[in-house]
Amino acid sequence: MRNPMQRFALIGAGFIGSVHAQSLAAHPGVDLRCVYDLDPARAAHVSAAHGARPARSLEEAFDPAQVDAVFIASSTDTHAAHLRRAADAGIAALVEKPIDLDLAHAKDVVAHVEAAGIPAMVDFNRRFDRDHAALKRVVDSGELGEIALVQLTSRGPSLPPIEYLKVSGGQMRDQTVHFFDLARWLTGADPVEVHVMGSALSDPRVADIGDVDTSIATLRLPGGALVQIDSVRHTGYGYDERLEVLGSAGMAESGRMRAGNLTRFTGPTATSEGLHPGWFERVQPTYAAALAAFVTALEANTPPPVTLRDGLRAQAIAEAATLSLHTGQPQTITY
Repeated sequence: MRNPMQRFALIGAGFIGSVHAQSLAAHPGVDLRCVYDLDPARAAHVSAAHGARPARSLEEAFDPAQVDAVFIASSTDTHAAHLRRAADAGIAALVEKPIDLDLAHAKDVVAHVEAAGIPAMVDFNRRFDRDHAALKRVVDSGELGEIALVQLTSRGPSLPPIEYLKVSGGQMRDQTVHFFDLARWLTGADPVEVHVMGSALSDPRVADIGDVDTSIATLRLPGGALVQIDSVRHTGYGYDERLEVLGSAGMAESGRMRAGNLTRFTGPTATSEGLHPGWFERVQPTYAAALAAFVTALEANTPPPVTLRDGLRAQAIAEAATLSLHTGQPQTITY
């Protein structure tokens, strides 16, 4: 017999909150009860679009008599406080990355959540990409042999607003952190060292705020295998995301995804469709898939597939990578 529907509150009704609201409303095992946002009009708009009600206060959104779980999609600087509130209320929590931009504070909050014993998951949604998950299964099967080299590509189509970049924590913490997580997930190993080189090539204002828009991060795994991640904020050809794993017995990849599969043949020329115009169009299905995995864990009373500790470890790599970027020196990663 199916468990009762999971009653959710959504915290945050901005762009990503509205994406999650759509996933919550569409999931057959979810009852989206309410939406809270600092802007009541925004909460009311998202609520009305998805059959929920706007929460008038955080107390209402975190009321364990009304909700079983919260989806924390508010601004980064509120994630830690909302996680702590969920733990104190005894309700499950799915949270956008990062837990907090300050790693020490994030560790304190995770310890508090773990002591409370609530189910909690970081929304590293790229793990739930269909092709990435297929690649993971190939790696886990052992058919590639011993891993020697992992190549990951993260290339965005356009530079985010400078005002966003100022508070993002930098490219390593904001963009590349997803791929630090993918590296850990694919290999089943925690990198021990990182060396990063980067440049600001698309806009001089990126350098003015101490950030980069083009970088290469090299990670060393405990057994000596290497991971290379190239991250670019601005391309002229669309959103490009690729994962490749080279082993002693073969290679497998989750390749770049085109917007369509149509190819036109005219005389000696073949014209194919290009890549997705933006990152969201490419990764949109993964948000619903990540939510579904969290709900399944709640229904089965099993641990969520991406733990808060996974979030901390990816963030620890990002911290060491940021230090390497600014010092020009390889850095040992401390978890």
